[in-house]
Amino acid sequence: MGEVKVIGASLSSFCCRIEWALKLKGVEYEYIKEDLRNKSPILLQYNPVHKKIPVLVHNGKPVAESLVILEYIDETWQENPLLPKDPLEKSTARFWARFVDEKCIVSAWDACRAEEHEKERAVESAQESLGMIDKLIEGKKFFGGETIGFLDLVVGSLPNWLKFLEELGGIKLVDAEKFPSFHEWSKKFVEIPIIKEKIPMPDDLINYFTTSGLAKTIRGSALANNK
Repeated sequence: MGEVKVIGASLSSFCCRIEWALKLKGVEYEYIKEDLRNKSPILLQYNPVHKKIPVLVHNGKPVAESLVILEYIDETWQENPLLPKDPLEKSTARFWARFVDEKCIVSAWDACRAEEHEKERAVESAQESLGMIDKLIEGKKFFGGETIGFLDLVVGSLPNWLKFLEELGGIKLVDAEKFPSFHEWSKKFVEIPIIKEKIPMPDDLINYFTTSGLAKTIRGSALANNK
């Protein structure tokens, strides 16, 4: 099916989705590691609009944005389908994938950065979103049924990212008693060999943010009005 390249970063929760999908499909690819603090000419060439990762390059043609890339992979390599064939089920999976990116990730990040007097409400907002994901996985092995599907790859980027945000922001987002189904699914999902091989680890994320000075910036902005 031609040459496949992935431009990404090992600590990106969006990039790991792409590698998981390609591995599930049995697609060989070249991985091009990107330095986000010094964006390369190849990234700017293949994603001149947003200048962001991940980017999939297939036969010299780029595809950007992780959710778009996942659908492209599923349509191009049809072995081990990720999205259901039923139009309603497919639309539902797409809806919840957007929900994860636009609500769960954003609200968790907001809770991490919130100022002290706003932190409790911000955490509640993030947990409200996670509660919906908990209900969605209740009683299921995977979001896609009996095998890993599109939504599993999207939600799968959450567990370690949330642990990282909890430590960075001094907050608690995922409570095993409050979200038993999501908690149980998360524990099992991150131990699947093909997932574990590429998932960013919380300690590595903390180390990157600490050594780059980003952690200090985030914490400082949260405390700025409380000095």
